Amino acid sequence: MHHVIIGAGPAGVVAAEHIRRLDADAKISIIGDEPEPPYSRMAIPYFLIKQIDEKGTHLRKGADHFAGLGIDLVQDRVATVDAAGKQLSLAGGGSVAFDRLLIATGSSPATPPVPGVESQGVYNCWTLEDARNIVSLCQPGNRVVLMGAGFIGCIILEALASSGVDLTVVEMENRMVPRMMNEASGGLIKAWCEHKGVRVHTSTKVEAIEASGGALNVVLSNAETAGADMVISATGVRSNIGFLEGSGIDTDHGILVDTHLETSQPGIYAAGDVCQGKDFSTGEYSVQAIQPTAADHGRIAASNMAGMSQVHQGSVNMNVLDTMGLISSSFGMWMGVDGGESTELNDPGGFKYLNLQFADDLLVGASSLGLTDNVGVLRGLIQSRTRLGEWKDRLIQDPTRIMEAYLARTQAVGFNAYVV
Repeated sequence: MHHVIIGAGPAGVVAAEHIRRLDADAKISIIGDEPEPPYSRMAIPYFLIKQIDEKGTHLRKGADHFAGLGIDLVQDRVATVDAAGKQLSLAGGGSVAFDRLLIATGSSPATPPVPGVESQGVYNCWTLEDARNIVSLCQPGNRVVLMGAGFIGCIILEALASSGVDLTVVEMENRMVPRMMNEASGGLIKAWCEHKGVRVHTSTKVEAIEASGGALNVVLSNAETAGADMVISATGVRSNIGFLEGSGIDTDHGILVDTHLETSQPGIYAAGDVCQGKDFSTGEYSVQAIQPTAADHGRIAASNMAGMSQVHQGSVNMNVLDTMGLISSSFGMWMGVDGGESTELNDPGGFKYLNLQFADDLLVGASSLGLTDNVGVLRGLIQSRTRLGEWKDRLIQDPTRIMEAYLARTQAVGFNAYVV
């Protein structure tokens, strides 16, 4: 049995290792299209600020790790997939036959339609090669404009600010991390960054990037301009599904899968940023481009490829972000549900925020800022669908009592022991 995995990111690596644990004799191949050992994109910001070297970004540190497991690493790009014939054609020539296939090709940066975005000195921050280019210009005092203050943008922001560059951030939405935090908490992140010396423009678009004399001039929609030695684009990503045209594999925003992560073609599975998998909270199918989901997908797809029958219950939407020392997080339906109730604690002066969202007596979503003690409890209550009973009303009165509620409801401890 030949298991072929397209994609050398976390989903592909976890899947390959899991298949090996389940089947000692299977042939396993990972095909990756970058000239690097498998690495984590989430580690790139730490490389930018020199906390780690390039080897520190590698998903597995041992040089012989994959060879020791009998996993073949192929550095090439898959050009086409013949699902019926169970063949892959490679851009470098030749083909690869498979018995089971996992597509874990991840995503790529979405290039914004901005005049001048192809100018020298404008980079994505997505690959190790991107990071090498950025490091050369990421020097104290250099002017950097960061386009996009979403989750990926804010991870990059943390690294850039730590390097001592003169940083300007431009975000088209009215707050930072708009797909993770509401207006109140996203506004607090902006205020925190400005307090730390970062210029932040929200509700603003980059209209053009002009190159002049080796420098860049960034024209903004608010009638301001920003000079830059480097511009970094972090305006979103798209699933890498273009090469599947004509394959017979059904796609939408990503690859459509069933509850076993199997595609419309038998024996072919998908995982990670390219997979349009089930959302735990909504039951709908969407792309969740975060590393924990990728690893979860990889394990489940691998189990099914190896002949087991494991159902994907759905991935919990979760994000945890460190923005210049301010920790923010969101889980599940953090934006609320129709007919639900909510409560919040908002302390702008202390940069603290907590929002809980309920459906009946279930906690279905939460977001927090500057409060880290009970982050795991928030996720646990959402994922376990624990009935809060009378504790829902107590949390609406005081959302900081989340640990008391957790202990009372999950360990059947009497309420009187926790009355303050």
